[in-house]
Amino acid sequence: MFGPFKNAPHKPPLQADKVDPTYRSLRYQVFLGIFFGYAAYYFTRSNFDLAQKGLIEAGLYTKTQLGIIGTGMGLAYGLSKFFMASLSDRSNPKVFLPTGLLLSGLCMTLMGLAPWATSSVAVMFVFIFLNSWFQGMGWPACGRTMVHWWSSRERGSVVSVWNCAHNVGGMVPGMMVLLAGALYFSQHGVQASAKDIWHQALYYPGILAMLMAVPVFLVMKDTPQSCGLPPIEKWRNDYPPNYDEKTYEHNLSTKEIFITHVLKNKLLWAIALANVFVYLIRYGVLKWSPVYLGEVKHFNIKGTAWAYTLYELAAIPGTLLCGFVSDKIFKGKRGLTGLIFMSLTTLAVLALWLNPATPKDQLAHYVHWYNNPHQLLDFILMTTIGFLIYGPVMLIGLHALELAPKKAAGTAAGFTGLFGYLGGTVSASALIGFVADRFGWDGGFYVMVGGGVCAVVLMLVVMLAENKHKASLSDHYGE
Repeated sequence: MFGPFKNAPHKPPLQADKVDPTYRSLRYQVFLGIFFGYAAYYFTRSNFDLAQKGLIEAGLYTKTQLGIIGTGMGLAYGLSKFFMASLSDRSNPKVFLPTGLLLSGLCMTLMGLAPWATSSVAVMFVFIFLNSWFQGMGWPACGRTMVHWWSSRERGSVVSVWNCAHNVGGMVPGMMVLLAGALYFSQHGVQASAKDIWHQALYYPGILAMLMAVPVFLVMKDTPQSCGLPPIEKWRNDYPPNYDEKTYEHNLSTKEIFITHVLKNKLLWAIALANVFVYLIRYGVLKWSPVYLGEVKHFNIKGTAWAYTLYELAAIPGTLLCGFVSDKIFKGKRGLTGLIFMSLTTLAVLALWLNPATPKDQLAHYVHWYNNPHQLLDFILMTTIGFLIYGPVMLIGLHALELAPKKAAGTAAGFTGLFGYLGGTVSASALIGFVADRFGWDGGFYVMVGGGVCAVVLMLVVMLAENKHKASLSDHYGE
């Protein structure tokens, strides 16, 4: 790498009595950087979903057109998460992480404020593509940081807590839509509709993301060695079975990363394929629920924003529970845990689809959504899906980090993300949007439920492959 993106050089070792307090202090500081830094990436990743309903109501775009625009996100983020990961493994995350955040925020700010940025499908596609390419600089930098600052026996708990950054950041766009609606009411004296505030749904989060890049840069660090500290494995006395300090602390070539540690890793391929369908469910619900709840379940903009926010909020305890179950109950069996959570997720999506909508002529009988039994159940089911789906997302990312040396960890995680976004997110955007336009929302749910079934089957394959992989390691290293 070049200039400020180059790895920070190793510093002379600190005195022995300063190692422990410095390590503890910097680990806390670095965790704040990757947690809130990655949360801020979600300000400008999910906000476009909330703007979609307004674009439709304003007569600017159809669901099919928005689905085509949305494929730019899946294509760019999937490719970027993979290729930028290879750069991240050889870069300084202190610079890499906030740079992507700053550029992503700039893209969304322009989309909300510049009329020409939303003037056509082609122009919007380019902006979404660029925004998503910069988004690909987030996860790999965080993954690289975690494998350098936390050892394998503590990594499961740390990653599950860090993974909640998805949802902390994902709640912010919904809250900003509520804020925009309140400001619109104070200025115009009428309730805001989606078509009135879709601009704010884009540029409010964009501006906040750019502001967040500054404190993230200030608190982030590169490797422990760049701070005069020993490798994490040595400090924690926690060595993986095939650990060799010379190999693990040596920067790998691009060929070694891609060929040896990624493309030849069969278990990594298995979890990457499973990730396609996990992401189909995750983004199928996330991207289209604002439109579906408004069109079919007759939610107003406020109810939709609350449902979207609760979906993200519920993921926090769900992800923590998934990490606890994986570590403490199933003793590190990521595949088995993912199989259970994906089975329950698929059932919850099926229930959301089958729950009937309140007829329009009866809506006047209910003052609030929580007085309406059908809409209340929709809220509960949206919350349940959010509670369940992020566990498998977290497990696949964690599994990828553990299947490669830490100098190749970002690329391994990016490889699973490539499949998830090119396969799952593109399908969630384009395929579900097209099917919903042509065959109604029943067709869209056929796609999502079918994807859930495929995810469950592939999680079973991952579980069996994981058991075989652990047995071979145990035999080889005599454990």
